[in-house]
Amino acid sequence: MRYTVSIEIEQARERVAQLLADPAVMPSWLRGLVVHEPVSGEHGQVGTRSRVVLQMGQQEFECTETITLREPVDLHQIPSGVVVRFEREIVGQGMWNAARERLTEIGPGKTLWESENEYRFSGLMMRLVGLLMPGTFRKQSLQHMRDFEAFAEHGTDVREAKS
Repeated sequence: MRYTVSIEIEQARERVAQLLADPAVMPSWLRGLVVHEPVSGEHGQVGTRSRVVLQMGQQEFECTETITLREPVDLHQIPSGVVVRFEREIVGQGMWNAARERLTEIGPGKTLWESENEYRFSGLMMRLVGLLMPGTFRKQSLQHMRDFEAFAEHGTDVREAKS
């Protein structure tokens, strides 16, 4: 299953890239994040493997994230016209996901964030989930992007939101 979602953020591309790459602010916008800790490598750098635990309702989901691309490596003083790219693979029980994030400057203080996702499922349960509820994955991705937008633009913290 593949899909692409996008959102426009009223912040400069360099600021958006820095916020996305900052592990200290991740819990502020990544709804349900319990743990995001490197098990090898340095957070956000290519080749780094991290243990990620997310709480979704009553379910806890644990997976391993591997950073496969970060361009440019230095997220300060990014030249005009450069598209920032973050790519990662996420592997969890019955699921493999490749996420390709692109940040494009679309005006002064305005960034387009495009997120291309590919999922593969193994095991009967996850195959059924992928087959019967494909929109759930797209909706979840878009929710994370909207939460990030609210955090980047207004400082809104998902941990303080009422369910």
